[in-house]
Amino acid sequence: MGNGTPCTLKQNHPRSTSVLYVCHPEAKHEILSVAEVTTCEYEVVVLTPLLCDHPKYRFKTSPVNAIFCQALSGSPLQPQRLTQLDKEREEQLKPPFSSSVSETREVRQDEAPPVREEAFSSTHKPMTVGGQAQVTVGTTHISRLTDEQLIKDFLSGSYCLHGGVGWWKYEFCYGKHVHQYHEDKEQGKNIVVVGSWNVEEHIDWAKKNVARSYQLKEDGVQKVKLVSHFYGHGDVCDLTSKPRQVVVKLKCKESESPHAVTVYMLEPQTCQYVLGVESPVICKVLDTADEHGLLSVSS
Repeated sequence: MGNGTPCTLKQNHPRSTSVLYVCHPEAKHEILSVAEVTTCEYEVVVLTPLLCDHPKYRFKTSPVNAIFCQALSGSPLQPQRLTQLDKEREEQLKPPFSSSVSETREVRQDEAPPVREEAFSSTHKPMTVGGQAQVTVGTTHISRLTDEQLIKDFLSGSYCLHGGVGWWKYEFCYGKHVHQYHEDKEQGKNIVVVGSWNVEEHIDWAKKNVARSYQLKEDGVQKVKLVSHFYGHGDVCDLTSKPRQVVVKLKCKESESPHAVTVYMLEPQTCQYVLGVESPVICKVLDTADEHGLLSVSS
């Protein structure tokens, strides 16, 4: 794609962009990244499921060979040891019966019958709930707890997001900084500070700009769709002799992959950037945004 805005750094030569389409079965035609590979020449990577229909671009799947087992004459339906473990588990999970309700309530946790942990799979562990006998509790809450911990780490700035393709990569640490960097085997890591966080400066910026945007759902409920945060005091720009600054836009993005994150950076004006971060994880905290767009972990 050519005939872009004339580039002052290349004798007013028109800007140009190469658009790369990549097969991704779960994508919804979203932009993965926008990078300036050379001066005023850009590269846009777009994820789309449409390419996956073509045999040259679809994901290659490894063949799965079925295994058929045939029992010998007189063999049990399952291993004898497994049958024994199933019987032990049934005995352990039976509720305690007593002559009175009060005696049942007085069963102490340390008096519960011992449980053979090897009788359970790795996704189920025995637990004692209150005064009841030990029961098997599945790990259905592990992913939820993991998401909560991930959100806490993200909002504390200890978990940073990375993105970008081509020469420059991006690092975003919430409430800390936005970095643009390039790693070289010989010269090491070259870091450019695009913006640093200062809550007072952001609040001043939010009073003059839209820091929180809403979306009206089909059921009539108004939900926060996007929040914008201002990061200033970046490295001084050679072209403007002013510090770089960036507006970070955190957007809720529904996806079949709950931990998918899309990070891209735009430069609408010289050394003034827009960093887009889109993920289903962000959907969980956007409704906690206050009037300045600041997020918090919901209790």
